[in-house]
Amino acid sequence: MRDFVAALRGLTIRGRSFLAAGAACAVSALVLGEQDLLRIGLLIAGLPVLAAAVVSRTRYRLSCTRRLEPRRVTAGDRVSVRIQLENVSRSPSSVLLVEDTAGAGLGGGARFVLDRIEPGGRRDLSYALRATARGRYQIGPMAIRIGDPFGLCEVSRSFRSLDELIVAPAIERLPATRPRGSASLNADQRRVSGLVGVDETTTRPYRSGDDLRKVHWKTTARSGELMVRREEHPQTSAASILLDTRALAWPGGPGADAFEWAVSAVGAVGLHLVRGGYKVRLVTDRGPVTSIAGTTVGGLLDELSVLLPADVPSLQPALTALRRPAGGGDAGGMVVAVLGRAEAGLTSALIGLRGSGAPAVAILVDITTWGDAPPSAATDLAAARTALARAGWAVVIAQQGTSLATVWPRVAAMAGRAGAAGPAAAARATAGAGAEFGRGGG
Repeated sequence: MRDFVAALRGLTIRGRSFLAAGAACAVSALVLGEQDLLRIGLLIAGLPVLAAAVVSRTRYRLSCTRRLEPRRVTAGDRVSVRIQLENVSRSPSSVLLVEDTAGAGLGGGARFVLDRIEPGGRRDLSYALRATARGRYQIGPMAIRIGDPFGLCEVSRSFRSLDELIVAPAIERLPATRPRGSASLNADQRRVSGLVGVDETTTRPYRSGDDLRKVHWKTTARSGELMVRREEHPQTSAASILLDTRALAWPGGPGADAFEWAVSAVGAVGLHLVRGGYKVRLVTDRGPVTSIAGTTVGGLLDELSVLLPADVPSLQPALTALRRPAGGGDAGGMVVAVLGRAEAGLTSALIGLRGSGAPAVAILVDITTWGDAPPSAATDLAAARTALARAGWAVVIAQQGTSLATVWPRVAAMAGRAGAAGPAAAARATAGAGAEFGRGGG
């Protein structure tokens, strides 16, 4: 009975018109006393009811398999969706209208009309989606509309299977450049933070009790003194990326161009550092949100796909996490800060985050070039650039149209000089950074 009621609710415009016409004929027949007109009215009104009864008793056993290729993309890429429908019942199906739903950012899905599927038969369907904006999208459920041959009634039945598509922000590939002037810095840091799985082997004089299997014979023959191998198991080079996720720092709110550029910049820098052998962690207003190293970059992309500005007054959890990093291997590592409106309080808190001899980069987004911004935004930007540069940070100003891949070699060079020469040299190196990296990448 429940299926029949649902089928009556699924009457099409044609079915409802038949029902209304039949009712009108029946009322007219009662008023005029015409028995033939009453029979015609009952026949017309009974057709959609009969169609609903037939549709409600239709039972098809269909299986659906959906496959996404690939399951994680970046904004602007296309996704191939492949669907396989199989009729596992003993009776053939009728004509089916198949509709697969997707999020608005993917184009809304697709529709197909299928002829009858024989028992045990299969139909392969495919369509393409274009991911226009980052986020996590749900694809499905797939709905199948079953109707009668006259188009009087349609009933929609859905599969339960759902698939998730992760759309990461569009990410530039930064050039593989080594900071100039940082050779001594790299040599010092690699003793305490080299690459995971690589043994740094040095030698030392033999001491009583040493294992003779560790004797380094080539060095012994060259020096004339018994030398043994000293193997060090260094930790992973550490880097922390701070993204200012306060809503008050970005004009326009969620989805604004300035914040989207900042998210893409975080992804580009994070993947670049991972390729360089760093263990990278992302820090936001919630503190550390994810860590990546080696080839495990999915966590960063997943986090960036759903990152939105938060209605919080400060970045205190993030600053606390950077001062007291989790794990000794992360202490004193590289710091990259991507900021929107950097007021005096935030700048003062950032100055002390740079570790001794470690490079620190501040990417200050000039929000005045992206849209409506507070009147004091330009003043705050100039003050933040000066204060951070004096504290030894490599500072770059990103205006609307700036390409991070274009300016990154100069950013890396400034970071190397700042880490090797100290705050005074860093201030001189970054004094003109705002002028260098202007609209369109300088």
